[in-house]
Amino acid sequence: MDSAPTSLLQGTLDLLILKSLMTGERHGLGISRRILQITRQTFHVKPGSLFPALHRMEEEGWISSFWGDSENNRRAKYYRLTNAGRKQLKLETKRWDRISWAIAQALEAS
Repeated sequence: MDSAPTSLLQGTLDLLILKSLMTGERHGLGISRRILQITRQTFHVKPGSLFPALHRMEEEGWISSFWGDSENNRRAKYYRLTNAGRKQLKLETKRWDRISWAIAQALEAS
């Protein structure tokens, strides 16, 4: 099996970002690293995809942000899950469960 990081499927980025923030606030690079970790090195989210998604999700009210210092003492924007984001994570998880079940059924069909 190829161990190189894989591109994300349409619609999964929001789910993975929200899931990565369940354990606490993170800056952008921390979110990217957490996604890589929780997907067992399968999905690498590039900044060109991550930051527009974070901006959009903040506008939706699913996450909030604040400025702080990173572990390297550099100024970084941190993101945290809001109550609306927790609700959205539940919705996105149910949606993904339904999609993945349907794909599995299609692959098993003769």
